[in-house]
Amino acid sequence: MQIELSGHHIEVTDAMRNQVEEKLSRITKHFPSLTKISVFLTVERKEQSAELITQYMGAQVAVNAKELDMYAAVKSAAKKLEAALQHRKGALNANEKQKPAA
Repeated sequence: MQIELSGHHIEVTDAMRNQVEEKLSRITKHFPSLTKISVFLTVERKEQSAELITQYMGAQVAVNAKELDMYAAVKSAAKKLEAALQHRKGALNANEKQKPAA
């Protein structure tokens, strides 16, 4: 899977890149059909945020997490992305299993 990492007001270091890859490795195991995740790291006054965007089963899935620490923001965003992908997968499976109208 391709991880596109960019930063706004921050220099993306190897440690940050490793942290992002480590946190997203679990998602790639559960959702092998994902081909690309875009990660945007932003530093603002008194808060740091991580935004993750991907395409899954024909829909764009995007999450955003803001924390005081960048590593905590990446961890929180990865958890949110996994939950959003699970929700999308469940919605698609529910649509397939709907009962026919009587």
